[in-house]
Amino acid sequence: MLSPELIELSVDNAFAEFKVTPNTHGPLTEEAIYSLLALPDFDSLYPLEGNIQKAVIQVNQLCGQDDGQFEQFFQIAERRNGQIEVEISEDKMSAQMQLTAAWGGEEVTIQDILKSLKTNNVGMGLSKVKIQTLLKQLTELQPGKTCKSVIATGKASINGVNARIERKVPLARERLLQPQQREDGTVDMRNLGAVIMVKPKDLLVIKHPSTSGSKGYNIHGEVLEPTPGKDIALTPGDGTEIDPSNPNHLIASVAGQPVETKSGMKVDDVLNIKDVDVGYGNVDFKGSILITGDVHEGMVVKSTGDITVMGFVDSSSLIAEGDVIVSKGIIGRQLKEKELSTKIKANGQICAQFIQYSDLDAQGEILVTKQLLHSYSKTKQKLTVSDANGRRGDLVGGIVKADKGLKAVVIGATAGTKTEVFCAMKQSDLKQNLKELDQSIKEMVVAKLELAARLKKLPPKSEWQGDEMMVEQVKMMLEQKQKMADEQAKEEAEFEFIKQEIEGYYQDNRIEANKHIFANVEIHIGNAFIRTQREHGTCTVFNQNQEITFDYNAKN
Repeated sequence: MLSPELIELSVDNAFAEFKVTPNTHGPLTEEAIYSLLALPDFDSLYPLEGNIQKAVIQVNQLCGQDDGQFEQFFQIAERRNGQIEVEISEDKMSAQMQLTAAWGGEEVTIQDILKSLKTNNVGMGLSKVKIQTLLKQLTELQPGKTCKSVIATGKASINGVNARIERKVPLARERLLQPQQREDGTVDMRNLGAVIMVKPKDLLVIKHPSTSGSKGYNIHGEVLEPTPGKDIALTPGDGTEIDPSNPNHLIASVAGQPVETKSGMKVDDVLNIKDVDVGYGNVDFKGSILITGDVHEGMVVKSTGDITVMGFVDSSSLIAEGDVIVSKGIIGRQLKEKELSTKIKANGQICAQFIQYSDLDAQGEILVTKQLLHSYSKTKQKLTVSDANGRRGDLVGGIVKADKGLKAVVIGATAGTKTEVFCAMKQSDLKQNLKELDQSIKEMVVAKLELAARLKKLPPKSEWQGDEMMVEQVKMMLEQKQKMADEQAKEEAEFEFIKQEIEGYYQDNRIEANKHIFANVEIHIGNAFIRTQREHGTCTVFNQNQEITFDYNAKN
């Protein structure tokens, strides 16, 4: 054990000084020196490890030598004040503070913390409670020990909610999935209920306006602007009007059948026909059409609204600016390669219980409740072959092109009938739209800067406010500036909307099979392709890294 007299505090009390004569006190070990530092007055000082190692080496080298008779001097410990470290997250949304207990020096104070926060420009989202807790923890720490906590948190901006339109009246197509219940509780599939009609002043649609969102901030106090929700214009169609007492309500102005449009609804006159055959002739009607019987071979029916057929459609053509709803079945036959005898085209949806050998083209969804056989089906939305319970719905043969995905109970057949499915083929178009929007936004920013520079160069208002032409010119420039700002905000919201759609494109637009996908089904999702070689059970099929992936655990 080395003598305690070998260690003492420096004159300014800042260091522990070790004075040793090699020939008298050597050889040394590091443990012997550290035992001296464990003495009172020194145990709270910070050991200078490098100096201690140097002392041991130097003393041991001189031990037994002529120079070993001379006293050696080393600073082996020092006082250190408490330390503050502030770590700011990469996104500037949080700051973590670490406090280190002092080694015999000055402990961290609240004034030190405030100074450090100012130096690191942390001024928003501070938690007084967490800072006070840290200071309390610090008093209980041994020298050199640390405590840390997140003491500042930013507030994320909340993006606005997109406007949405809530329909308050049912549509003709919804009757297909709502057969009437008999008194005994059974369902009458032949009776789909009365035709949906409205009268003047009936509420058709409620628009829930978009919201602008709320601003946020980071810990530096920089404002985080939200992305405003995308607006939708509520546009009155024929037979409708905006409610004078509420600009977000669309009401009927005439009696008739409600028909959905892209930005609201319209109310059509309804033409009632028993059967469309050679005796009645082709139909071209401005309004909606209700056919209580069948549409016979070779006939053409056109409507500016919905076409509802309570019976069958056989080898004929139906063209509607609204929906085409067939309560029973659509039947066709093969005329020649890739040409079928029945053609159904709708700007809205196509709905039927049973379809075979038919050419279907819809802007909206295609819904088949029982079977879709050997048909060419094209929709910009989703194609569904399933009843309401998801127990029955067979897609067999033909070609399906469904931009937003496909859902069916069974796809293909046990006999290996060739069935082709194309989904989610439009991502490249979305990426091109995004690129064009990005360029347009950049050009708008430049134009706004140029306009702002022109406004800045204007002479003082007192020099031109009496000049009517100059006043008008300035007014036009200010209006143009506001118009560009509004347009930029609109395009930026559209940019974010498309960007999100691209990011989740293949997860959102996929194929769902409630029971089976049989062999010889050709699946195209984007650029990914596979031809099934075996039967697959309940699964979801999607494009993952440009390869077709089957997920058997997903809940359809």
